[in-house]
Amino acid sequence: MIDPRETRLEGERAVLVGLATDRQAMEQVEEHLDELEFLAHTAGIATVKRFTQRLHKPDGKHHIGSGKLAELKEWIAEHDPECCVVFDDELTPAQQRNLEKDLARPVLDRPRLILDIFAGRARTAHAKKQVELAQHEYMLPRLTKLWTHLERQRGGTGTRGGAGEKEIETDRRLVRDRIALLKAQLKDIDKQKATQRGNRGKLVRVALVGYTNVGKSTLMNLLSKSDVFAENKLFATLDTTVRKVVLGNLPFLLSDTVGFIRKLPHQLIESFKSTLDETREADLLMHIVDISHPQFESQYHTVKQTLEEIGAGGKPTIVVFNKIDAYRPAPHDPHDLAPKREDQFTLEELERTWMARIAGDEEAIFISAVRKDNIDQLRKLMYERVKTIHLTRYPYEKDLLFQDWMLREE
Repeated sequence: MIDPRETRLEGERAVLVGLATDRQAMEQVEEHLDELEFLAHTAGIATVKRFTQRLHKPDGKHHIGSGKLAELKEWIAEHDPECCVVFDDELTPAQQRNLEKDLARPVLDRPRLILDIFAGRARTAHAKKQVELAQHEYMLPRLTKLWTHLERQRGGTGTRGGAGEKEIETDRRLVRDRIALLKAQLKDIDKQKATQRGNRGKLVRVALVGYTNVGKSTLMNLLSKSDVFAENKLFATLDTTVRKVVLGNLPFLLSDTVGFIRKLPHQLIESFKSTLDETREADLLMHIVDISHPQFESQYHTVKQTLEEIGAGGKPTIVVFNKIDAYRPAPHDPHDLAPKREDQFTLEELERTWMARIAGDEEAIFISAVRKDNIDQLRKLMYERVKTIHLTRYPYEKDLLFQDWMLREE
């Protein structure tokens, strides 16, 4: 049986395909394809061409219309017969089989690409098991496309022919058995992780959350003086890293978690349950946003929505707008009488806008983790928020913290 962990994509060339339905603007589809191209780059795949189409709804047989399918097939035959095709949306197993049959090329969807990146990034045994479980659950309904040898096996020892069992049925049974085993192993690991979290005592827990590649690991290294792996690629961090940080004489636990992304495969959300528990059980969230990214506002709302979905919405939050050193406003003609678009705002105008927009139990701060701009202000804000949470839980320690505050002010 083919092991899904061995299906690496590095070195491939790919054509990207995006579909705009009635609920999406074509500009939004192009933005999503930009991200898909970054995902492909992270997986080691070179993008050679893009195709987009507008349809009322996805075609049930091929996801895209027959005309666009013919155009795609003609381009591949003429320009790159060895490329693969990557769709920005999740394809049904039937759509994937039909596309591969008609195009005679490997066809991937966005979840498959993300799973491959996770497989290459997993380092610990825990993360590897989580990714393998997600891969097997993704692969199970798609097994039929992997084999052409579906003839019957022998019916029994010493016999020829017989009803026997289809090889694909054997493969499905083996995958289901492996899924059951991985779930049992992960359940045991989840219990161990829960025990570890319970043994951390009364320390306040702070979790770094945000879209992938916004600088969480860089900020983690800066605040905790540790050496967490950080790289300018998507999903550089899969394993939750927890460090003890002390501000003044107030210790707390700071955790760096896996980044979120649009259309994150549901198999990954389920298999990474124990990793996401760090976020769910945190007392304070630090929501990191890459202010220099053209779609930072969309990414901000994607993370907020994901937090709600995993049961971590409504927690006290510090929104940290990172990478102010890389922010560049779009050009604005001073003679243009139309109001400025938000992407044309100066950094100061953007800061005033978001400071006013952040409401409820959220606070905002603008920093550069690389250049260390406003890091002292961030530490002070973190200290105040952690102190408030700590004193709410342990009010009898108020005098000790007040003495520490007086010493720090001097």
